[in-house]
Amino acid sequence: MDEDRARSLITAERNRVEKLLADTTGAGLDDRAAANEPGDMSDPAQRLTAEQGDDAVASSLRERLEALDRAEARIAAGTYGFSVRSGVPIPDARLVADPAAELTVGEAAEN
Repeated sequence: MDEDRARSLITAERNRVEKLLADTTGAGLDDRAAANEPGDMSDPAQRLTAEQGDDAVASSLRERLEALDRAEARIAAGTYGFSVRSGVPIPDARLVADPAAELTVGEAAEN
């Protein structure tokens, strides 16, 4: 894949993930603020579940950003588009679908 195209795909994905992370973090703060408000505490588990869900999503999004960082490092190293496990080229269609892909489809299915 062309390096400029790869950078463009990674930047677009980073922007998307950062927005989702900001939205999720904001929702988590809202859930925590609502839990601290006086009022009906008839089902505190519902608020705790929402907080835990927000935390889990935020953690997943942070991991996605780390994967994008690794993809950018592979571009800089000249190894982007090749499996980190086997060195086999990753098809462009897979990289378009997932710009942070580190493995071929077959290798990913083995995990």
